[in-house]
Amino acid sequence: MGRCYVGALLLLLASILSGCSAIATEGSVKEGDHVLIDFADRKVAFSKIPERIIALGNGEVDIIQALGGTLVGRPQPNAALLPDSVKDIPVVGSAHTVDLEKIASLRPDVVLGNYPINSNDVPKLESIGTKTVLTQANSIADIRRQILLFGELLGKEEKATELIEALDSELQAIKGSQLKKQQRVLMVYGAPGTYLAALPNSLAGNLLETAGGSNMAAEFPRLQNFPQYAQLNTERVVEASPDVILIMTHGNSEEVEQGFVKEMEGNPAWSSLLAVQEGRIHVLPAELFGTNPGTRVADAVKLLGELLES
Repeated sequence: MGRCYVGALLLLLASILSGCSAIATEGSVKEGDHVLIDFADRKVAFSKIPERIIALGNGEVDIIQALGGTLVGRPQPNAALLPDSVKDIPVVGSAHTVDLEKIASLRPDVVLGNYPINSNDVPKLESIGTKTVLTQANSIADIRRQILLFGELLGKEEKATELIEALDSELQAIKGSQLKKQQRVLMVYGAPGTYLAALPNSLAGNLLETAGGSNMAAEFPRLQNFPQYAQLNTERVVEASPDVILIMTHGNSEEVEQGFVKEMEGNPAWSSLLAVQEGRIHVLPAELFGTNPGTRVADAVKLLGELLES
């Protein structure tokens, strides 16, 4: 998804989120076309299996590669979010900064975007003659659904089923090792100067729950235009007194950690928390928590379990 600061992200999401739920059809459906229904309930018709694919998110890159699809465009690189295997594939911006001119030059059969972030980009992408499939990843269930949808898109349904079976097997093995004690966790998502609390309905929140942790921000009020997150309220945090604080970011994790520690040091209320006093603050790897990890989602759950046991 590229470098993305939360403040800018909130402004962007506020301007594009919509409540439309009616099924829309992209283009006319001809006899023999294969029709997919994406996460925005849009019917997208394909006359053949796409051979040239652009992915605007890292999770989509991972899943398409795992299915054996051909990528001709990818999101802006950021830290360790993308593997070396795609480093020579042209960059087309990200879900937040779509480079329409670059996409047009690559002549894709389909662009894989985010719902709802890229909803307003669909008409522009259609105007250059490409199809658009929109998905999202706010839970492990969403990632399973992405894998199945992309498997259908590529005619790789059997491979998609294999990937999901492998994922479920890994998750089952992780669930088999229950935590000795349930930890109350604050999951902080942000960039320097801007911090949000991840709620249970976010992907991070779902990963935490799957790992056996308890999200202490569960009752925090949701942001209206970004309902998977809440403003980080110091008084509420101190009152809830988390056992562990986990930090996620799209950007430079060291910079974010230093900024967060500086903010805590400047506020005496934070220093009263045992998690701060005993150093139970961890920065999570961006490739697993700063983005949709795709087929590596079980690795994220496993890491959370290990951190909560330590």
